[in-house]
Amino acid sequence: MAINFQEWPWPVQALFYVGLSVALVLVGLFVPGLPWSNVRTQLQNAQATMKPLETEVQGLRVYKQRRAELQSEMDALQKQLATLQTIVPEEKQTDQFILMVQNAAVSSGAIIRKLTAKPTVSKNFYVEMPFDIEADGPYYSVLDFFARLGRLSRIINVGDLKLTAVGTKNTGKFRMTPGTSVTGTFTITTFYTQETTAQTKPVSASVPAKR
Repeated sequence: MAINFQEWPWPVQALFYVGLSVALVLVGLFVPGLPWSNVRTQLQNAQATMKPLETEVQGLRVYKQRRAELQSEMDALQKQLATLQTIVPEEKQTDQFILMVQNAAVSSGAIIRKLTAKPTVSKNFYVEMPFDIEADGPYYSVLDFFARLGRLSRIINVGDLKLTAVGTKNTGKFRMTPGTSVTGTFTITTFYTQETTAQTKPVSASVPAKR
């Protein structure tokens, strides 16, 4: 004797509906031609396409981070280059250099009596630009002058230093200011990076004392 479905116990009816729903879903997903099956296929294709794109994006993120690092390194190198161009400029900048030296002498209390530009000397990566200087002043003023030369923005080497106490050398060609105790000659050499076509000729220039 057949039993009416409505007479089934409600737990059995619930299980029946759940099983029917699962069966319909499975049929919709796996039976070709049905809308759910098409959507599932499209989803799988989209996931397959997305996977290599995600790999590519991950690689690009590495390049993005590396680009930021390279930009930071480039900025630091630009600042370093600007500093080096101040220390060793590309051009001679002779006038500016002589003015820097004269200001150092005036600030220290020493007097430059004579400044002579000597021929430049080309090296592999730079050019030497030497000057012969004759100066005098109080002993500690001359020491301060050398210290100020060492603090200038351009590199300066001091060589061939010959200092003599005033009174042991004939200095009659100059009027010594009160307090002057030493006089002497030395060579200062600065540097730049580009040589000009014409060789520098020795130039002698007397710097008047501002006293």
